[in-house]
Amino acid sequence: MAKRKPTIHEVAHLAQVGIGTVSRVLNNHPSVRPETRERVLAAMARLGYSPNPHARRVAGGRSYTVSLVLPVVSTEFYNRLLEGIEAVLTEERYELALFPILSPIRLQRYLESRSLAYQTDGILVSSQGLASLLPDQRFPTERPVVLVDAYSPRYDSAYMDNRLGGRLAAEHLAQFPGSLFAIQLREELDEVLKNTVGQERIEGFREGLRKARRAFPGKHVFLSRFSLEGGRLALQYFMRLAKPPYNIFAGADLLALGVLEEAERQGLEVGREVRVLGFDGHPWTAEKGLSTLAQPIEEMGAEAARLLMSRIRGFKGPPRARRFEPTLVVRPSTQGP
Repeated sequence: MAKRKPTIHEVAHLAQVGIGTVSRVLNNHPSVRPETRERVLAAMARLGYSPNPHARRVAGGRSYTVSLVLPVVSTEFYNRLLEGIEAVLTEERYELALFPILSPIRLQRYLESRSLAYQTDGILVSSQGLASLLPDQRFPTERPVVLVDAYSPRYDSAYMDNRLGGRLAAEHLAQFPGSLFAIQLREELDEVLKNTVGQERIEGFREGLRKARRAFPGKHVFLSRFSLEGGRLALQYFMRLAKPPYNIFAGADLLALGVLEEAERQGLEVGREVRVLGFDGHPWTAEKGLSTLAQPIEEMGAEAARLLMSRIRGFKGPPRARRFEPTLVVRPSTQGP
């Protein structure tokens, strides 16, 4: 015979509180005193009690689930972003449902109210150009919406200053002799979304080079998919345009790694004949000696989740913007003479 599950009534009896107090503890309500919360949690642990998600939905009129709309799910950047978001939602006892865009067909669903993403308690949107495709930049839902790694004046936003990153890259690379090049990250949906992270980084790079009075022809930008192969092909392309040294701003760490691998294959000395700067600041870049523009990705995801939770709890104030800045980390890939 299956063991009977303890009830919320038994938790309340053991903790010597009312059922409503137990419910507020489960919902992480701020009105519960710390000592009372600890007593309820101790009773739950002693009894082995776990809340029934369906009962929570019925009792509170909520799904206790948050949607995350994002371009893809298989990159290190989004894995780190998820870590930051999950850390906050776990504390709030909320679940996270992922809704990847992946294709133009799926993209169309998020421009209409029929998507399941709009049936949770709130929506996080990690797509720089998605809001700009909507009439008046408004999503087709009354549920709270927060943008993460993206910005819109209509909604709360936790976003990276990618143009600043581009300018920092230009300032760093412009000090070296040789030709300047850049790799712009571009995927299938970019032509539809128009305003993209990769585009902003290149715009900032151009601004920085103009300030430094360094020439940067349009043909010196290589459009690439997000892959090691893209970085390899980029360096091959740059080698056809000029002789070394090459000073390369890659739009992502993975592209920069492809450049490093191709430089080794071509017998070019990294740091002197080829200098390459990435963008993301993933942990493995230290081992590779890759200079990069490090992003506080987890912190950005956590802040977006906190903004959304405050909206779910009833915050009605004007849109809030939380701007994050990348940090230049210089390593051997750009330390040559």
